[in-house]
Order: sequence, then C-alpha cells, then structure tokens
Amino acid sequence: METRSERAETTLAAIVDAALAMAADAGLESLSIGEVAKRLGLSKSGVFSRIGSREQLQLAVILEYDRRFQQAVFLPAMREPRGLPRLDAIMRRWLARATGTDRALSCIYTAGAFEYDDREGAVRDQLLDGVMRLRAALRRCVLQAIEAGHLRADLDVEQFVFEMDALYAGLMRDARFLRDTGMHERGVKAWERMLASAKSAASPS
Repeated sequence: METRSERAETTLAAIVDAALAMAADAGLESLSIGEVAKRLGLSKSGVFSRIGSREQLQLAVILEYDRRFQQAVFLPAMREPRGLPRLDAIMRRWLARATGTDRALSCIYTAGAFEYDDREGAVRDQLLDGVMRLRAALRRCVLQAIEAGHLRADLDVEQFVFEMDALYAGLMRDARFLRDTGMHERGVKAWERMLASAKSAASPS
C-alpha cells in the first residue's frame, strides 16, 4: 500500500512532468499553477502546497529537464571510450533530439535563453547555470579527445565548443520553426565536416 509520503512524491512528479510538457510546447513563461492544476485535475492549493510559487515551478522544470537531458544524451555516451568516440556519441544524440518530432524534447535551455535573455532573477540564473554546465561538459570531452590524440593539439577548444552549440541551436530552429525535414542529415554532415577539420593525423577514422 502506498504511503502518504509516496503519494506526495508521485503527485509532485506528476506536477513537474505536466509543467515540463507545457514548457516544452509553449515556453517557461507559459507555466501557471492554475493550468497545471487543471491538467491534473487538482486544486490550485494542492499544486501550490507541493511546488510553491510559479517561479519554483519553473525552477523545478529546468532541473527536471536537465536530469532527463543528462540521462538521454550524456549518460549513454559515457559508455563509449574517452576521446573522439565519446564526443561523437554526445553530439549525434544531441543532434537527433534537435530534429526529432517529439516536441516534449524541445530544448528548454535554447528556448529559455531567448525568453530570459533580457531578464534577471532565479529562473535566468538556473538556465544560465545549465547552459554553462553543458558547455563545460562539452569542453571536457573535447580536451579528452585532444589528450587521446584524436583531435589536433592546436585546436581552439572554446571556438569548437561554441560551434557545437551553435550547430545545435541552428538545427533546432530550422527543424522546428521552418519545419525542414532534411535538417538531421544536414546537421550530421555539418558535424562530420567540423570533425574532419579538427582531427589529428593519428585520429581513428
């Protein structure tokens, strides 16, 4: 029999899940306690008692998005050998998310950056933290690929990470806003071109 604590955790998870779906579809600013309550058949006070304010709901959504992103992109890639195989696995999984048809996989970080680029506060800070941690993880993987001899020793790491991020953002825009069904192939081709120019002479093919 489910305990009261377990029921509370289940309800909280359902609240965050519903809010994440809303944010993926219409942005973090679309979130409201009332709409989440309506979707789940709960009272507004019931949602508020578990999640708190609208801002706390937005923060919870960002953290849950980050957790799911890590599980879908980074954790599977960590099974690959350090260096180029791991970096390539991360990028290919990331690009696949950008061009997938499931809007629930929309990038909260990319969309949120435009929503909150001229705002201040806790939500922007949480988004910024997530983006910077993502870039730091990419930077580590690029450096590991250089150390393994897979990428050129003179590679501009900051520029390369910037281009990885820019490729994803542009790919997602064209796939979702322009509804260009050929964007995944174009994205992969662009990534392979980036890798070709960055590989060392001793890099595995």
